[in-house]
Amino acid sequence: MKSVKHVVIILVLLGTAPSKLVWAQSGKESVANIKRPVSKDLNKFYIGNKKPLQPLSFIKLPVGSIKPQGWVLKYLELQRDGLTGKLGDISAWLDKKNNAWFSGNGKGDHGWEEVPYWLKGYGNLGYVLKDEKIITETKLWLDKVFESQEADGYFGPRIVENEHQDNKGNTPDLWPNMLMLWCMQSYYEYSNDTRVIPFMTKYFKWQLTVPDEKLLKIYWENSRGGDNLYSIYWLYNRTGEKWLLDLANKIHRNTADWTQKNNLPNWHNVNIAQCFREPATYYMQTKDSSFLNATYNDFYLVRTLYGQVPGGMFGADENARKGFDDPRQAVETCGIVEQMASDEILTGITGDPMWADHCEDVAFNTYPAAVMPDFKGLRYLTAPNMVVSDSRNHAPGIQNEGPFLMMNPFSSRCCQHNHSMGWPYYAEHLWMATPDNGIVAMLYSSSEVSAKVGNGNMVTLKQTTHYPFDENIRIEVNTTIAVNFPLYLRIPNWCSNAKLMVNGVDQSMPFEAGSYARIERKWKQADVVELVLPMKLKKDTWDKNKNSVSINYGPLTFSLKIDESYKQMDSKKSAIGDSKWQKNTDQSKWPSYEIYPASMWNYGLVLNEQPLESQFEIIKGSWPENNFPFTQDDVPLILKAKGKIIPEWILDKNGLCDVLPQSPVTVSTKEQLIELIPMGAARLRIASFPVVK
Repeated sequence: MKSVKHVVIILVLLGTAPSKLVWAQSGKESVANIKRPVSKDLNKFYIGNKKPLQPLSFIKLPVGSIKPQGWVLKYLELQRDGLTGKLGDISAWLDKKNNAWFSGNGKGDHGWEEVPYWLKGYGNLGYVLKDEKIITETKLWLDKVFESQEADGYFGPRIVENEHQDNKGNTPDLWPNMLMLWCMQSYYEYSNDTRVIPFMTKYFKWQLTVPDEKLLKIYWENSRGGDNLYSIYWLYNRTGEKWLLDLANKIHRNTADWTQKNNLPNWHNVNIAQCFREPATYYMQTKDSSFLNATYNDFYLVRTLYGQVPGGMFGADENARKGFDDPRQAVETCGIVEQMASDEILTGITGDPMWADHCEDVAFNTYPAAVMPDFKGLRYLTAPNMVVSDSRNHAPGIQNEGPFLMMNPFSSRCCQHNHSMGWPYYAEHLWMATPDNGIVAMLYSSSEVSAKVGNGNMVTLKQTTHYPFDENIRIEVNTTIAVNFPLYLRIPNWCSNAKLMVNGVDQSMPFEAGSYARIERKWKQADVVELVLPMKLKKDTWDKNKNSVSINYGPLTFSLKIDESYKQMDSKKSAIGDSKWQKNTDQSKWPSYEIYPASMWNYGLVLNEQPLESQFEIIKGSWPENNFPFTQDDVPLILKAKGKIIPEWILDKNGLCDVLPQSPVTVSTKEQLIELIPMGAARLRIASFPVVK
């Protein structure tokens, strides 16, 4: 190993530290611990926010810059070979025949959110995997969207789906177009197709002509205007045309008010996960901290009322409802992937590592359990405590009526298509650019990133890790010449004793939980950074939810291991009314499944005041050969614990596990040894436990 000489260690606790602390050691080597990056500078090589917008703390790299490896790559390959990659051939909403998105003139008998929902994940999946078949198919759809633009700038369908919303004016529903703009943005980042910028410019000029009284008056578009706002800033950062900021004010003014104190404009789970970020998006223009604070307030409000549960989400099995806050309440797969996207965007806007921590919480502990291991079916609804996954109507315990707990290729019209962005967007945010022309390892996973740094030199950083199932992260530098740039490493909030080595030399300094390590030096070929994030057992007590507890190990939360019995069902019968098959699809290749418990699930944990390490046995297994750790058979980490059956805790009249009993629960049953597995690998799960005595 190479020795490191003249290492200067600086502790910077506030991101508002003067820039001389960052640059005073220019040309030498420094290691710093910072709360936030200093964002007054603009990255020279990647597009961030153009003045007068607030500079971004971190900048998303163009799609295709990052090559995922390890289990994230495996997930993307499963998507490609499963529902995401094949949906264009089986979903009636993606049938090109008479499709208003594919007609080239916006006319057809179907065409609302489904095509762009699917396409924004499907296209990005192709760009990330560099899959030419997917890229070609994506371009086929986008070419038709370009063709559909009218003389006034409007594009796409003018269909009003009266079954799904009440259009209060003659203006077309703009919600699907918001989605398609995101498809265009990713396509431009990958291809630099010169049609995109004038296409978006013409459309936004049309929006500017729509009177306020006719703009964003339909429920979905009114709630989700923040997605439109984000696209306006995306275009402004590439053209600098000032009228776009006037349009941004107009869009914000006509979007639902997500800045209310102790209230939300509506309580739909997907709207919350997607729209709570709108004030923070608008903050970039106003620089008024009250907007930024509103986003944080919305996030904590819904979790205080309905999210006193593990897994990062909240109970809203369509809408959040008073009195329905038990961990058996579920959230849509749409809501899960929208929350991950919001977390990724807010990481860039704020630089707050909390958002990356939260994104990992949802990605590791909730999203994997919402889909089949082969990615050929998904659930509309998934809950932290979920002991049956069937086709029964569980209303009113679950608000939505229908077969919404089963694994199904056509569980719903929305999630069936919107799921597609979850892992591609996640893969695109593993690394991000920094304002000082560096790189940050944001979401840890085996991967490679190639990016311009320092004075414009292209470097490749290769990360090797089994995180979150292992605490060791290794980053190797590949560069043709020595180059000076800063490398940032996120220190998660759950980690209090991170250790850092550069070329084998221990950087003996404390790193605060919820911060960043910043290493600036002249990097050479084969330099190696090693980060250790020591994982410890931690107990979360949900005192507002019957004093139930959850057990964590590092970023992973654990569920009771419940033996799962899969019952194959006829997916023709389980497809609900507005989830349709294309004609001539071989539906037998796409079965739905019910999952039933084949072992007892109604355990409470036996706990005492001793250290958790003396109450749980941590068993670390080998890494699975298939590179997929999110199944009961292949998960490489298990906890052994002690529990007792709670006889009175059974299924209720609606077929759901009954609400939690108040802990501690007095029982006379025998103490038993039980196994806990990461809850992301548990498609039946008890992750919020009663405590027994």
